[in-house]
Amino acid sequence: MSTTTTWQSGSGTAIDDATLDRIDKWWRAANYLSVGQIYLLDNPLLREPLTRDHVKPRLLGHWGTTPGLNFLYAHLNRAIAERSQSTIYVTGPGHGGPGLVASAYLDGTYSETYSDITEDEEGLRRLFKQFSFPGGIPSHVAPETPGSIHEGGELGYALSHAYGAAFDNPDLLVAAVVGDGEAETGPLATSWHSNKFVNPAQDGVVLPILHLNGYKIANPTVLDRISDDELRALMVGYGHKPFFFEGGYDQDEPIAEVHRRFAAMLDEVLDEIAAIKARAAQGDVSRPQWPMIVFRTPKGWTGPDYIDGKKTTGSWRAHQVPLANARDTAEHLEVLEQWLASYRVAELFDATGALDPDIRALAPTGDLRMSANPVANGGILLRDLRLPDFRDFAVDVPTPGGSISEAPRVLGEYLTEVIRRNPDNFRIFGPDETASNRLQAVYGVTDKQWNADFESPEVDEHLARAGRVMEMLSEHQCQGWLEGYLLTGRHGLFTSYEAFIHIVDSMFNQHAKWLKVTNDIPWRRPIASLNYLLSSHVWRQDHNGFSHQDPGFIDHVVNKKAEVVRVYLPPDANTLLSTYDHCLRSRQYVNVVVSGKQPAPNFLTMDQAVAHCTRGLGIWEWAGSEAPDEEPDVVLAAAGDVPTLEVLAAVDILRRELPQLKVRVVNVVDLMRLQDAREHPHGLTDAEFDTIFTADRPIVFAYHGYPWLIHRLTYRRNGHANLHVRGYKEEGTTTTPFDMVMLNDLDRFHLVIDVIDHVHWLRASQAGLRQRMVDARLEARQYTREHGEDLPSVRDWVWPDAQDLSSSEQVDATVFTGGDNE
Repeated sequence: MSTTTTWQSGSGTAIDDATLDRIDKWWRAANYLSVGQIYLLDNPLLREPLTRDHVKPRLLGHWGTTPGLNFLYAHLNRAIAERSQSTIYVTGPGHGGPGLVASAYLDGTYSETYSDITEDEEGLRRLFKQFSFPGGIPSHVAPETPGSIHEGGELGYALSHAYGAAFDNPDLLVAAVVGDGEAETGPLATSWHSNKFVNPAQDGVVLPILHLNGYKIANPTVLDRISDDELRALMVGYGHKPFFFEGGYDQDEPIAEVHRRFAAMLDEVLDEIAAIKARAAQGDVSRPQWPMIVFRTPKGWTGPDYIDGKKTTGSWRAHQVPLANARDTAEHLEVLEQWLASYRVAELFDATGALDPDIRALAPTGDLRMSANPVANGGILLRDLRLPDFRDFAVDVPTPGGSISEAPRVLGEYLTEVIRRNPDNFRIFGPDETASNRLQAVYGVTDKQWNADFESPEVDEHLARAGRVMEMLSEHQCQGWLEGYLLTGRHGLFTSYEAFIHIVDSMFNQHAKWLKVTNDIPWRRPIASLNYLLSSHVWRQDHNGFSHQDPGFIDHVVNKKAEVVRVYLPPDANTLLSTYDHCLRSRQYVNVVVSGKQPAPNFLTMDQAVAHCTRGLGIWEWAGSEAPDEEPDVVLAAAGDVPTLEVLAAVDILRRELPQLKVRVVNVVDLMRLQDAREHPHGLTDAEFDTIFTADRPIVFAYHGYPWLIHRLTYRRNGHANLHVRGYKEEGTTTTPFDMVMLNDLDRFHLVIDVIDHVHWLRASQAGLRQRMVDARLEARQYTREHGEDLPSVRDWVWPDAQDLSSSEQVDATVFTGGDNE
């Protein structure tokens, strides 16, 4: 880990008039290009009087936040060029898309990236036409925008992404603009605390810029309508040193003076940051009071003051498209023409439509351009993880069910070595649950990064100013940090309770959409996959109960494009190791892995686990009772660790009670294998599906989540009418593990009943066995009510081949005997 820094202080001299003029011209050019993108279809340089045919038939986009973003971009350009400071620009107000496209065009990156958007009049026409136009680009700071890692389609995550980008990037400045509407969201309000997790030596710097333009779509913003003293107290309370700036409200102040004041403030802020970094390089990694800027400007700055006699600039009316009828009314067309002309385009572009070279000179060159910084195209910088051989961490499985492990605890041993080998580009993120989810082995090589105050080492276990584990009790922050970390070229995983991963549903949506779009953008290089580990799952919430019982995140994930999402349900420790090694090697996916953290049997040796995970599903011949050359009478399938246990226990009963019944046992670890090959890259062909599940025999499927998802994935299959799925059906409480599966009819006795009910020749002949299964359920239920634990014959059941092993041989030495969520 490097602690050197290239952070430079400024020259200490005032900004000269020529530079101020260059900044203003850049700002005017960016504003002109932004307005042009929203409105113009043709006549990009106003060579002729504006007509309705020059205006787009559908006016889309957002103007209100854009001029402020353009102002900041222009000033950052100056500072970056003078200081050679690697910087990326994260804009929480994603609606400012036209401004970021404009600046990328002005510094040359856009034309380098898209060769048809040339630096001439025709290029400007294409630039304008494509914006929010069919076949063109979106209105947000989308993946198509060079320099973007944050689309902003949903508000609230600017700072989370910014800090994720800064972790392990010691020489990076992230200028993170927070919209004042965005500042009202819960995730953004929480993300101010991210500064307590920054190590000033090993990490980069986030410069938050709170952009107060006063209004949302139709209402004022909270932070703009409180006093400066109150706002200052809020930001100081968050741990920042706020710098306040106001511009654009005093009509008598020359614009050059507005630029001069901001340039001086920005230099002061950056000098203070450079001083903090210099102290850190000398060993002072205590938490500083990081600077931030409160930037107050009118909404829609430089736009028309009034439209149709109503206040526009400086009001909510400037939020989106102030002149919605510019094409259809002569009055609005005239206002638009005057608005565009106010930027004096002839002073900005030459006769061919090329930008004045003196204006271009404001921007830094090469990779120092914010729109060209390789950090914002993280796949360029991505290095493969140096991974150990996961087979070295295998648990011994002398016979199916012959050992017991907590699967995530075994994974934790593997992750310990991953961290050891990758000390600067791999982190684990989670909301206070790393140990609860049994990954605490990693604390043998790392600590939890923490830069707030410290108390006694007796209670502050594994806290340090530098560490590979990031814990904050906010799923939003963990998700946002990890996304920012991945988007800038690193690797990681997010561990969480299954029920509460839903908190980030919409964040997952945005990231999955980003991956889907970037798959079709050649210059966007693939990034490491977003990996989830959900270890406290629906079936083992023994004291948390109903509130913690929800497996629906899988359903939500499966809604996304097939080329992006993967869902894995490893049934034991060795399959979890094989699965997660694959996930850490993958690119451009969202991998959801669900694995219970409670002690559970291991069924597959490592070689068997690797083969099983490679197939994604398979027939467990050792568990079934079918002869090699015969078709089964029934298929019992399972996906998930608890369903697998219940299926095997049901098969044990069937083998003893109905030896003539030919049972096939199928286990599914890769859920997407069930889908049609035409719908998902991992899907089985119909012929493959029929070979495994049969086309005409009953299938009793025990599934980890909501049962209708299995029907949805298999509805086209020949044997779908024969498919009977058991899973979670929203029945739960604080109860024993077996009572929990009985509440949802997923238990072994009910699975035997399902076999009798669906194998037609058993219905009448096995009425007695069916009745005994009903009675067994009643007995198990009654035992829990009397004793508060599961019936020993159920609780202590093991696969028959493992019954001869002593308990010491069965139980892995790593079994955990205490802690949260038992």
